[in-house]
Amino acid sequence: MTLCLDLTLPPEAAAKLWRHSALAARGRPRATAEAWDWLDSAGGTLAKAGLALRSGARGGRRLCPLRVPEDEAARPGATPSGTSMAGLSLPGTPLPEGTVLPADAVPAEAGEAALLPVAHYAGRVAQSPPDSAGAALRWRTGTLRAGERQQAVAFLTLEGPAEAVLALATALPGLPAAAGLDELALALARGTPPRPRRKGAPDLGGATTPDDALALAIAHLTNVLLAQAPLARPEAGPEAVHQLRVAARRLRSCLKAFRPMRDGPALRALDAGLRDLARGLGEAREWDVFLGGLGAELATVLGPDRRWAQLLRAAGQRRLEAYARLRATLEGPAFHTLAWQAVRLAATRDWGAPDGAAAEAPLRAQAAGLLARRRRKLLKGGREIESLDDHALHELRLEAKRLRYVAELFAPLWPGKPARRFLRRIGALQEALGLSNDTVAARALVASLQGGKGTGAPGWAIGLAEGWALSAGRDTRPAALRAWRRFLRAEPFWDDG
Repeated sequence: MTLCLDLTLPPEAAAKLWRHSALAARGRPRATAEAWDWLDSAGGTLAKAGLALRSGARGGRRLCPLRVPEDEAARPGATPSGTSMAGLSLPGTPLPEGTVLPADAVPAEAGEAALLPVAHYAGRVAQSPPDSAGAALRWRTGTLRAGERQQAVAFLTLEGPAEAVLALATALPGLPAAAGLDELALALARGTPPRPRRKGAPDLGGATTPDDALALAIAHLTNVLLAQAPLARPEAGPEAVHQLRVAARRLRSCLKAFRPMRDGPALRALDAGLRDLARGLGEAREWDVFLGGLGAELATVLGPDRRWAQLLRAAGQRRLEAYARLRATLEGPAFHTLAWQAVRLAATRDWGAPDGAAAEAPLRAQAAGLLARRRRKLLKGGREIESLDDHALHELRLEAKRLRYVAELFAPLWPGKPARRFLRRIGALQEALGLSNDTVAARALVASLQGGKGTGAPGWAIGLAEGWALSAGRDTRPAALRAWRRFLRAEPFWDDG
């Protein structure tokens, strides 16, 4: 099996790449200059069609796709040799190079729109032939410009036998690229982050075996993590951290769901890395939820109250500290290791299978059994939902979340209205129970803001927030009960007779 993977490098790492011990035997290859312009209409006609039109300095043009093709099996290195499954895209797999066009050619997709330069790249590229293990290397570094905006970029493309590529990629400082040069150029022109290649839950509808399904899920959710990680910054708002947290939870849920079928030290190590990542994400997310929820609500009610403003400043500082710790994690060795563990597992499927008949059972049968067990556990926990205390409601929410993630994972194996209805109902239940849990978490957060003079929040503001959260938590119970009753009417979609 051969692989071709793009790595994105931090600028400081790119500057000293050739001094890295993993490349010492190669020597630094000679680099040549390259430059590209991207053309599109003022309204982004080609980009909306999923295309990028590049024009080279020598006049040639290339029309490149911006979306992952539906049939990934046709891509070199997309799946292990001997397998074929649509939808699997290894993190870092480059998009196809596209079609070479004559100079001044206008793609039919542009219609009558006038094409204008929207972005420019100038940099250098170098090629290094295969080493003794068979891995070839291409290094590209330069600067993208679009109007007043500019961005330094550095890519490393590795191609060769899977083991050689993965070993070299793991040793080097880069991460699997979540976006290529075309995607970055047009994103810079728009003034927005690159559109993620993958989002949401994985679609296992094309998987027929546990190996296919697990590889697809790991690859998909790792792509989501890599796309959102650069955006998890305090100034960018809460969405990236939320998406990172959901993707990490989905992947952990997936690994647990597959344990009766596929298990081993490598999968357990990936789960441990995700667990550690989730801790940092949870801390940042809780402060985001508090400041955007109860904090903002009371600020509106109280107006310019000095004591509440002091509490919000203290909470804002805690949020910044949580984000700083999270950035250190995402830019550090732990996330690097986690990403390449996931890529290796999805590419090689080098995981173990437990002994026994369960490991060889058909995927749908395994999924149906797990869904039924999770549903029974949730129903048992909610039998006395009207009288459950906060802790018990929190446990019920966790059971609802576990069932939801597994249902999202396996629902594509039973496409149709029953599955969609079940997902809506379990999602609404988790959301309603989550509102109650948010108020409990808010009370704990504001209590942690108690500090010495000038270092924390005033006791009056803390007491007000705790009382407000307690009252709000009680107000969420009727909605949770209604969501529970609606969920009870949702028939299991996996009962196919």
